[in-house]
Amino acid sequence: MNQSKLWTKDFISISLSNFFLFLTFYILLVTLPSYALDELHSSSSMAGLMTTVFLLSAIVSRPLAGQWQERAGNRKVLIVALIIFAGAALLYFFPKTISGFLIIRLLHGIGFGMATTAVGTIVADLIPVSRRGEGMGYFVMSTNMAMVIGPFIGLLAIQEWGPQVLFILSVIVAIMALLTGLSVKQPHLEQPSQIEVLSSFSFRSLFEASAVPIAIVGSFMAIVYSALLTFVSIYANEIHLSNIASLFFVVYAIVLLASRPFTGKWLDQYGPNVISFPCIFLFAVGMFILSQSNGAVTFLLSAGMIGLGWGTLFPTFQTIAIQNAEPRRRGVATATFLSIYDTGIALGSFVVGIIAVKMDYSTLYFFCSFYILIGAVLYYFFHTKKRSSSVKEKAQQQANMQEI
Repeated sequence: MNQSKLWTKDFISISLSNFFLFLTFYILLVTLPSYALDELHSSSSMAGLMTTVFLLSAIVSRPLAGQWQERAGNRKVLIVALIIFAGAALLYFFPKTISGFLIIRLLHGIGFGMATTAVGTIVADLIPVSRRGEGMGYFVMSTNMAMVIGPFIGLLAIQEWGPQVLFILSVIVAIMALLTGLSVKQPHLEQPSQIEVLSSFSFRSLFEASAVPIAIVGSFMAIVYSALLTFVSIYANEIHLSNIASLFFVVYAIVLLASRPFTGKWLDQYGPNVISFPCIFLFAVGMFILSQSNGAVTFLLSAGMIGLGWGTLFPTFQTIAIQNAEPRRRGVATATFLSIYDTGIALGSFVVGIIAVKMDYSTLYFFCSFYILIGAVLYYFFHTKKRSSSVKEKAQQQANMQEI
């Protein structure tokens, strides 16, 4: 493989597979709770479990998938995961009770957790080391585009054509994720022997320690992002901007897409700190502007700033998590990062939902902007200062060796 070439067939294929994977996720994310309420006549709390069960099963399955990748290889895990994911999508036609749907959501979440772990690992192996920040940025764009397109397609399908068409659509998209995944040929990497893997297996081996600090920072900030995903459309109604609420994530994605060629290259050239600190500031300012919005201009301006801020931070943090791990542990590092990150999303949806009962959304987003700035302090201690100390220790060790 040409080490300087980014846009290879395999990179495009794995990005498309990731896009279809998340497109299925977002199509169902925004529609299944309302389906549970309207068609299955469940309570609001049971409808909310549609998302909770899915995310929890994904979180639990990721460390196991990362460990399995070390034994069986990334591509095998990806194909099995995508088959489980597509197979689970086929099952949505059959259950008539909420409990039946929750079982399918459990299975679907397992496939999703395994697949996202394998996809994240494979793309890290495909991207040239010298262009990893740029490549991860473009790769994560496939997730961002799914986040914009998925809810639109899902809501259109269930409102205009009904749940059967919605489920047919989710099956088609899930199969597309499988087909594009099948076309990926991962470059050969030196793998540990079966004896090495089995002898080193332990509970601690399910997690990559080097990925934990930056994953905690990402999870901390993901709590704010979950508040945005969950309540921004309700907030738009509250401030009489419901007619442009759907444009929020469109603007988010456009700004993100326009900035990606620059931010990814800057990450590779100058390191993560040059990107992370300004983007944390932009994220905070964007949330502050959103909290004070009283018209379309400020509402959409905040979307652009949040897209540039948080939209750049997430791939930066994931790149850091992968770079800190040994090549054979990238699967476990990806699983560790995404599991801790999704814990922040799940926890944020629950905690922020409780807080939102006590205050209006404008006040909630106002406090979120200051919460993000605390994240900058967390990033400094968990990454910048720790990395600086590590570099000094290595330099001291080399100096001691030279003296010997």
